[in-house]
Amino acid sequence: MASYKKRKEAYFHSERRFLEGPRSRRSELLFSFKVLWEFIQGFRALHFVGPCVTVFGSARFKEDHVFYKKAREIGAGLSKMGFAVMTGGGPGIMEAANRGAFEANGKSIGCNIQLPHEQKENPYLHKWVDFRYFFVRKTLLIKYSYGFVIMPGGWGTMDEMFEALTLIQTGKIEEFPVVLFGKDYWKNLIHLIDDMVTHGTVSPTELKEYLLITDSVEETLAHINKFGIKKFGLRKVRKPSRWLFNG
Repeated sequence: MASYKKRKEAYFHSERRFLEGPRSRRSELLFSFKVLWEFIQGFRALHFVGPCVTVFGSARFKEDHVFYKKAREIGAGLSKMGFAVMTGGGPGIMEAANRGAFEANGKSIGCNIQLPHEQKENPYLHKWVDFRYFFVRKTLLIKYSYGFVIMPGGWGTMDEMFEALTLIQTGKIEEFPVVLFGKDYWKNLIHLIDDMVTHGTVSPTELKEYLLITDSVEETLAHINKFGIKKFGLRKVRKPSRWLFNG
């Protein structure tokens, strides 16, 4: 048991070392190969899941929490619309969204991160990939998605939200719909976003075109339908959980 603990500590210590400045060129090259291999594993696992909507949110909400229940409803609704539901694969909001999709007989996908406290994949996944590096995981959570739902969460959720918005704003990905769910929870962030518009660092057009702030599951699904399905010409094919481009 002690040796396992030491191996685990050494494993995560190597992660921190990468962010501590330059290392030998040999070490940097080996690290690059590890990252490339992790990307390849992710591409192979997720290539055929079909268009997704990714749901972000805290791992800390329990089953009886209102946000867990709302995420579960959203997961089910997205699945019935034909999307695969993708999350970070862990507990809390992630579990709730996956559970909703799983119970609605849709595709439920997880990109799980390996952490020192051993975050486990939730039991409502049809397919999942374990990642060592946060930036690889975040890239794949965005790569396969036609929309993003930001449920209440903490640092990680805000990081994921602003990553998606930045990529949309800078044209690195298409203008996919983004939903910020929970007006009261996010009220201070909403005020900050309004200040950004006032100071001209975010344009009103950008805010209006792809970011919806709501408390409604129905409004969330309608926004995804309008700016995710209709905008990009998706249509259902034989399997109810798959979409293809028209034409």
